Amino acid sequence: MVGLGLGGLAGGIEICITFPTEYVKTQLQLDERANPPKYRGIGDCVRQTVQGHGVRGLYRGLSSLLYGSIPKSAVRFGVFEYLSNHARDQSGRLDSTRGLLCGLGAGVMEAVFVVCPMETIKVKFIHDQTSANPKYKGFFHGVRQIIETQGLRGTYQGLTATVLKQGSNQAIRFYVMTSLRNWYKGDDQDKHINPLITGTFGAVAGAASVFGNTPLDVIKTRMQGLEAHKYKSTADCAVKILKHEGVKAFYKGTVPRLGRVCLDVAIVFIIYEEVVKVLNVVWKTD
Repeated sequence: MVGLGLGGLAGGIEICITFPTEYVKTQLQLDERANPPKYRGIGDCVRQTVQGHGVRGLYRGLSSLLYGSIPKSAVRFGVFEYLSNHARDQSGRLDSTRGLLCGLGAGVMEAVFVVCPMETIKVKFIHDQTSANPKYKGFFHGVRQIIETQGLRGTYQGLTATVLKQGSNQAIRFYVMTSLRNWYKGDDQDKHINPLITGTFGAVAGAASVFGNTPLDVIKTRMQGLEAHKYKSTADCAVKILKHEGVKAFYKGTVPRLGRVCLDVAIVFIIYEEVVKVLNVVWKTD
């Protein structure tokens, strides 16, 4: 529990540092060509946001991620550890395929219990800021408004897309981390891995997940925005994006997402691995 708490704290610190990239990514993904587009790129999105709302505007929706960082970390690593402990061989080694399946399970669970409502609220907050008369005055006011007007279901928009995104996210990340860890350790499962190497492996895993599932992230964002009513389902959303905006639209926000995710995954894995090492020493049993 201590390790999960520290992991959540690390995630909160990381979010505060990198959230502007998440904000820009979300705005670019919500910006449809048919409107026509409001932003000409990353720099233009930042410039317009700061001009209209100040630097604080780049942090709109941050609270929803902060409030969800600790339970998300708890579910992700808790489920992964539970599953991986039952999937390891007699020597304690977890192979890449089983690492992928354990990551998939962790991603699905975090999507259902934490990520979907958290992301839906975040996207609505960010999208609300672009309207002529923003209606959400703060986190709790916004959540209350969403539930009053749309019910609890309003916080679970895009659940299918979120499950697909988070499931594939963690499957890819834990697969890459497990593969790199096994490659580095070779036949010596007790070989020490220093934090710099762990961080590098985490960044590679994060990058792999970004390139692997950004299309799902774009679909999820559209399904959770204020104009989600335009889409009948996740599949309908994908078809309409392809039809009206082309394949390239599925990779909107890739660059800002890449920066945030690589740093995010690197920091979280470093903190998690180092805390586990400390706890293993403190509560070592023969």
